[in-house]
Amino acid sequence: RGNSHETFYIQPSLTPVSVAANTTAVQTFSVPGLQTTDQLLVFGFNGNQTAGIWAAEADCLTANILTIQFGNATALAATPAAGVYTIQIVRLEGPAPVNAV
Repeated sequence: RGNSHETFYIQPSLTPVSVAANTTAVQTFSVPGLQTTDQLLVFGFNGNQTAGIWAAEADCLTANILTIQFGNATALAATPAAGVYTIQIVRLEGPAPVNAV
């Protein structure tokens, strides 16, 4: 129940665009092999991230498309750093259970 079939890491090179001040913005990137049932976690950028920027959430809502919601906690528009991001992918064995009981 709720077991993962496999857990692995990828390091795609991404080029995000600007995020408005004090907000979040969803951005999409092509990553072949991603599945809509994958559970994703962005561990971070392999370098120095732009001050005030963070990866708030990651999903695969469409096959082969990585969706990351970037947040900007600054008073000005800012662009997340371009380069290699480390992403953990968990593939579930089957449908996730509704509860752990």
